[in-house]
Amino acid sequence: MFRRYFAVVAAVVMIGILTACSGPSGPGANQGTQTATTGPVSTTLPTGPITLDMYIETGFPLPHRLADEFTRQYPNVTFNIRQDQFQVITENGPREMAGSNPPDLIRLPQVVGPAKQGLLLNLDPYYKAYGWDKWSQSLLDQMRVGADGIRGHGPLYGLGIGYNITGVFYNKKLAAQIGMSSPPATVDEFETLLGKAKAAGLPPIMQFNDIGGINFPYQALANQFEDPAKLADWIYNKPGATLNTPGTVKAAEYIARWGKAGYFPKDVNSLDYTTMMGRFEKGEGVFMFNGDWESANLDKAMPGNVGFFLFPPAQAGGRFVAMSAPGTYVIPARAKHAAAMVYFLNWIHTNEAARKIIVETNGASPGGPPDLPFPPVQAGTVLSQTLAATRQLATSGVAIDFLANATPGIYANAFRPELQLLVAGKETPEGFVQNIQQSYQKELQQ
Repeated sequence: MFRRYFAVVAAVVMIGILTACSGPSGPGANQGTQTATTGPVSTTLPTGPITLDMYIETGFPLPHRLADEFTRQYPNVTFNIRQDQFQVITENGPREMAGSNPPDLIRLPQVVGPAKQGLLLNLDPYYKAYGWDKWSQSLLDQMRVGADGIRGHGPLYGLGIGYNITGVFYNKKLAAQIGMSSPPATVDEFETLLGKAKAAGLPPIMQFNDIGGINFPYQALANQFEDPAKLADWIYNKPGATLNTPGTVKAAEYIARWGKAGYFPKDVNSLDYTTMMGRFEKGEGVFMFNGDWESANLDKAMPGNVGFFLFPPAQAGGRFVAMSAPGTYVIPARAKHAAAMVYFLNWIHTNEAARKIIVETNGASPGGPPDLPFPPVQAGTVLSQTLAATRQLATSGVAIDFLANATPGIYANAFRPELQLLVAGKETPEGFVQNIQQSYQKELQQ
């Protein structure tokens, strides 16, 4: 289900140490954007019949399953769920919210523009009323927008439904053949394993790149070689931020070297996601960069033969840095059943059955109060490993947004073509970074 990543190409995901609190970004900070909700709010679900309208992306069963369970627990509440392709929602979302009959909830990862236009419900009053201050603040900061249009601070405008992380899946049998008894401790140890796989006649990395999937390993490398705070400044369009740094160039050098060494498939630039998954499930490729949304699928396709680890730091003992992305949902400022929909969103994060549905359907962390345990999963599964990695990241790591989310057009217009050139040896690492930075600056000036 790679769409979980590409559906957030323009998503809002805040970098942060997951256990840290972000003082200036809490309620009341920089509230110059739309503040449609002020004062006391209701945290009680109506007892009479009510229908909640949702406008979501086609192909994702999670919202449907959550809605069904909510109705089972609260029979007076039913859902009217309308679906569209992601691109259609991205284009039509603002119009839907500005209309006379907006839905009560929309899957809308791009929140800055709608927030500045006053189209989104400010959730800060609910933040206080429901006690969301006890939740991991960096996860909530992902969906805050300040008066300056910069993400990561200001009012809260959305919540995630499931919080995913990315890392490296590996074929246990093939990994054993190259002497890997435990996950690599450093980037260079990982690169050494790639060389061993190639020497053994095994495909080192199974990765797609027809639409830019090499961005998974590229950013995994950049996260280790560059200060994540600087990468976050660039993602959130902070004035003066640049991607043209020694760390990002070094990451590009690794990708270019891996391409030249044949560590990626020969047809990597025409390889699509579905084909990549099929090959990996059939035993082609020692490693694959991907997200925990594939955990359940891989457990079914490769039972007992697939593992997962967070991409290692540059130096042994360093902190882990990984891309993390929630499915972002917003409530229109003019929604008719805003309070009931917030109740539903809070329930998703706190109800035992809802949290279990999230884990079993998406392989993702359910978020919510940090003292709530994860739903139990079968030991030895890759799902158990991805959830353990989530806890590991929460206790000692840093979660960061995708570089491809910096602007609406940066992925399609810059990362996708430049990654194809870089891996094919037709672009230098320096030129790769410079061209992406130029495209970024051009888009911001429009």
